[in-house]
Formats: sequence, C-alpha cells, structure tokens
Amino acid sequence: MKKVKTFIRAFLIMMGLFFTLMILMAFTSAPFWIWYNLGVKKAGIHRPPDFIVVMGGGGMPSESGLMRCWYASEVANHFTRARIIIALPGDVKDSLSSVNQMKREMELRGIAGDRIFLEDSGTNTRAEALNILKIVTNNDMSRVTRHASLLIVTSPEHLYRAVLTFKKAGFMKVDGVPAFEKTIEADLNFNAGKLGARSWVPDVGRNITLRYEFWVHMEYEFLLLREYLALAYYKLQGWV
Repeated sequence: MKKVKTFIRAFLIMMGLFFTLMILMAFTSAPFWIWYNLGVKKAGIHRPPDFIVVMGGGGMPSESGLMRCWYASEVANHFTRARIIIALPGDVKDSLSSVNQMKREMELRGIAGDRIFLEDSGTNTRAEALNILKIVTNNDMSRVTRHASLLIVTSPEHLYRAVLTFKKAGFMKVDGVPAFEKTIEADLNFNAGKLGARSWVPDVGRNITLRYEFWVHMEYEFLLLREYLALAYYKLQGWV
C-alpha cells in the first residue's frame, strides 16, 4: 500500500511539473516553431504528382476540412493532369456526407468531378494508405503503382506521419503540402480607455501574448503531444 501511495504521489508530481512546463512554454514561441518544423519536415513538391491525396480532417464544414480542400484545389488547378483522392470515412451514397461535401467543395473551386475519387472506409492513416494503394491498383490508375507519385495534403502536424505511412504502405514517391493557417495582417492592439473601459480593470489591449499567442501556443502543445504519441504508436506497430 505504501508503494502504491508513493507511486501515485510521484506520478502527480511529475504531471504537475509537466503541465507547469507546458504553461511556461506557452508564453514563448517554442511551441509554434516545434509545430512548424514538424509540418515542413516532409513538405515540398519535388515532382508533378500523379495523385493528390486529400486527408480528411473533421466533418464538413470544419476548419481542417475546408483548409485542406483549399490547399488541394490550389495544387490541383496547377497540376491539371493529377487525379485527386479524398480520404475520409463516410457514406458515399449520402449526398450530405462529409466526404461528398469535400468533393463538392473542390468542385466549387474549379476541380472537375471526374478527377476526384473517394476513399471512404479507412479510419486511420495506415488504413487509408492501404486502401488508396488498392484503389490505384484495382482501377489501373497507374502503370506501375509503386512508382506513382503522390502529393499528400493534410494538417501540418500530421504531414510527417502521413508521408512515412504511405511510403511504408508501398508508395515510393510521396511529397506533401501542409495546410498551414494564415494569420491576419491587421494590428490587433487597442486602447481600453478609449473604449470606455473601467479604470480598475487592467488594460491588456497591447498584450498580444496574453490575449492570443498564449492560447494558440497551448493548442499547438496539445496537437504536438497527440501527434508524437501517434508517431510512437505507429513506430511500435511498424507502420512508419
């Protein structure tokens, strides 16, 4: 019993130190740069793609889904011979399903519907990679499947694992585009006094770190924590 209490105490202390470190790091730019570097580690277009693979995020509409469709459409309008594969589990017979909504979103951005194929059954990156390998092979969409060039569009934190997973599944040429969000160009500072603020309430109008950056960095930290755990799991499984 004493050993159990000692273990619990040590665990709680470690967790407390861990979350304290996360809070302190959120006041710095470190979380952003770690997230950014993970996003660009496997990024780049090194050859014209045969297939543009759009990894599904949340439902549609969602921030992740719309951003990935936007980036994928930009690339697809440039590489007009590339075919597009949208990977998102859902019911293709339901016109309102998210996977069909992603297809419709890309059509609205000028992509012909007959260029778009749907991978609607994979529920993780490994399954989607294997299913897309089958789609390419079964439909004879490439003379030599292993040598077909893929361009993956997904969230920045997911791109590194996605590229490694598709290579492990059998594709030899895999590039990636991270769907980075863009910051607004406007100056967000304000003077609380000019807005009729109460004198006894601190004016944080010029403290961008406290108002925005701290919370964004905390979000990056949780995204990174989840992704590094996923990478460790994929590594243990031999999927990357």
